[in-house]
Amino acid sequence: MALVGKVLRRRLDGLWLAASIVEAEAYAIDEKGSHSSLGRTPSREPMFAPPGTLYLYHSQGGDSLNLSARGGGNAVLVKSGVPWVDAASPEETLDRMHALSPRRSGERRPAHRLCAGQALLCRALDLRVREWTGRRFDPASFFLEDVGRSPRLVQARRLGIPAGRDEHLPWRFIDRDHVRSATKNPLTRRGAREGADYRVLESGAPPVLGSLPPSGGA
Repeated sequence: MALVGKVLRRRLDGLWLAASIVEAEAYAIDEKGSHSSLGRTPSREPMFAPPGTLYLYHSQGGDSLNLSARGGGNAVLVKSGVPWVDAASPEETLDRMHALSPRRSGERRPAHRLCAGQALLCRALDLRVREWTGRRFDPASFFLEDVGRSPRLVQARRLGIPAGRDEHLPWRFIDRDHVRSATKNPLTRRGAREGADYRVLESGAPPVLGSLPPSGGA
C-alpha cells in the first residue's frame, strides 16, 4: 500500500516518462497467490532479491511489473497508474507515452486510461521482460520517487487469483482519487458492498490484513 501515489520515472531518449501508481497488489511468499510460493526458478529469482529489484513477467497480453519488497520472495505487482506531468516530466513526455501505447486504431487513449492496466503501464513506460527483469532501481534510468502524496486508499481483494490460492486476501490497494484508472473499479462494481467487498481507508489508516469483515463490521 505504501507504493500507491509514488511516481515511477523511466528515462528514455533523454525524456523522463512518469506515472503515478494508482493500483498495487501485495504478494507474500507464504500465501498461495504468489509466484514465489511455487518455488525458486531462474525467472522468479528477482522476487527473492533485495527490495527494489524488478520482476517482470508476461501476462494480460503484455509485460507486467513487480517490485521485490522486503526480500525473501515478497513482492508488489503494479497493476495500474496515471501519467504524471511536472517539471522533470513535462508534457512532451506524455506525448511520448501516448506514442508508445496507442489504441489499435492508432488514436490516442484518454490520459486516465493510458496506464490503466499492468500491460498498458509497461507499454507506456516501455518496460519489457527481457530488458528489465532482474534489474535494480537506478537514479539514472528507472526509479521510484516520493512526490509527497498520501492518497486515501480503497482496499479490496486481488484480481484473477484462482480458487484455493488465497483469493480471499484483500491485498489490493487503489488511489481513491484516481480509482477510474484502476484495472477494475470496486466502487462501481454491481452488487459490491463497502465493508464486505472493499473498504475506503482514510489517510494513514491501517489496512485489513486478513479477510474483509462482513458488511457493517468494524
